[in-house]
Parts: sequence; C-alpha cells; structure tokens
Amino acid sequence: MAWRWMEAALPLGIIAGMLCIMGNAQYHIHKAAHGRPKHIGNDMWDVAMERRDKKLVENFSAASH
Repeated sequence: MAWRWMEAALPLGIIAGMLCIMGNAQYHIHKAAHGRPKHIGNDMWDVAMERRDKKLVENFSAASH
C-alpha cells in the first residue's frame, strides 16, 4: 500500500522529463537556426523595430564600405 504513490509518480516524472527535453530541444534548435534565443511576446512594435534596426545596420555597413 505504501508504494501506490510511486505508480503515479513514475509516469508523471517521465512525462515531465520529456516535456523539459522537448522544450530545451526547441530552444537550442531555434538558437542554432537564428543565432539568438526566441523573443517571447513579439508584437507589432517589436517586429517594426527589428525591421528598422536591420535596415539601419545594413545602411550603415553599406555606407562605411
């Protein structure tokens, strides 16, 4: 009777471990593909600022060459 909790804890531990592994894999794959971690909560303002920053950096690098 004392080991009954172990019957529930073991599968829950396996499920939690697999969720952690999948989350870490997703993080590392995204970081490898894009060179930086994923920005959580990206809204229209953030997207517009990223485009503006990219355009400014491209213009600056083209002007310096």
